[in-house]
Amino acid sequence: MPSTPPPHAAARPAVARPDRISAGLVLLLSALTAIGPLTIDLYLSAFPEIVAEMGTTESRVQLTLTATLAGLAIGQLVIGALSDAVGRRAPLLVALTVYVLASSAIVAVDGIVWLTVLRFVQGLSAAAGMVLSMAVVRDTFHGFQIGKVIARLMLVVGVAPILAPTLGAQFLRLGSWRLMFVALAVVGAILLVVVALRLEESLPVERRRTGGLGEALRSYADLVRDWSFFGLALLAGFYMAAMFTYISASTFVLQGQFGLSAQTYAVLFGVGAVSVTAGSQINGALVGRVAPTTILTGAVAAGFVLSGALYAAAAAGAGLAVLVSLIVLTLGTAGFVMPSVPAIALERNAHRAGSAAALVGALQFGVGAGIAPVTGLLGGTPSVTMAVVMFGVITVAGVLLLSLRPGWRRLAAAERETPETALGETAERVVKAVPQG
Repeated sequence: MPSTPPPHAAARPAVARPDRISAGLVLLLSALTAIGPLTIDLYLSAFPEIVAEMGTTESRVQLTLTATLAGLAIGQLVIGALSDAVGRRAPLLVALTVYVLASSAIVAVDGIVWLTVLRFVQGLSAAAGMVLSMAVVRDTFHGFQIGKVIARLMLVVGVAPILAPTLGAQFLRLGSWRLMFVALAVVGAILLVVVALRLEESLPVERRRTGGLGEALRSYADLVRDWSFFGLALLAGFYMAAMFTYISASTFVLQGQFGLSAQTYAVLFGVGAVSVTAGSQINGALVGRVAPTTILTGAVAAGFVLSGALYAAAAAGAGLAVLVSLIVLTLGTAGFVMPSVPAIALERNAHRAGSAAALVGALQFGVGAGIAPVTGLLGGTPSVTMAVVMFGVITVAGVLLLSLRPGWRRLAAAERETPETALGETAERVVKAVPQG
């Protein structure tokens, strides 16, 4: 059953919301959203250099990435729930301060153990930008505006993981891999100043959750038990896994299997980013005209067909042009899925937007990060392995979608009937109140 707000929620005073979308606010929230993907992927191209400099193994360096992803997932859950109780601004300021300190400490680190620990802290603090930007959107905007703003934020979430490795490679040309973390510390410091000066609190005291940690845990438990939410969040996680699979396997496919140069590989990464960007922006244009559930259904169906064609083409030994075309089109469907899921989930969980945004984000990165390494374990031809994993996770997303659609239809029917029911009940009360005879 869809979740309902607590009984006292209706008594809370309404919060004034803007009739127009502030470009400055959207730009700031987009920058905060970008922190997570940049933190994850910026240093991927530096792995060989870190292995050589620290005298460690590739698996130990890869563990620093796992630590970052774990920090992002845990951080979103903790910070999201905390923000529902204390507001959005204070946790964001504290997290950005920690992020700057952790990024600066990495610049001076001299061992793989400390690098792993600090990467976890960096991921934990970076999570605040991602989860709280979503919560601020739900606090500030309403109706179709939520979908439009989230579409713009998802533009960043979709593009940043694809462009970040290429950007990181440019830092390596300038000097040590440590320059990447200098850049992240500077970005974090700039955002800290801007948030302190420009971002107002979006969650009034009267709308904050009370009850401490126990209430926060109950909030997550309620969300997990609510299949209309949890199934949707899982869908987002499995679809994100298709993108993570591409990111982790693409170098072995394009450079290892097809022998492309680093420059050509970077160009194709850019084409994938353009596809995700185009999908998210077309999605934003459709919001207000087409229901988010309809957009999501169409995108997942298209992704199923395209990823299935990609698998068939790879298994048949198709050439590079065919494979790249199908990859780019499949990535484009993610540009529709990623904004639609939080728009649906947050609209129906306004009374716990922080916790809802946190759980969606944690599952996106948790499921995605857990499945992405599967391509390395399966072996075989890289393009076939990548394609079968992408097709598999999108198929799971499609099954989850099918399980959600009956609930959406019931909810839509209830929303259509509600005005008539209310009108009928009102008329009945009026008739009973009129003296008879």
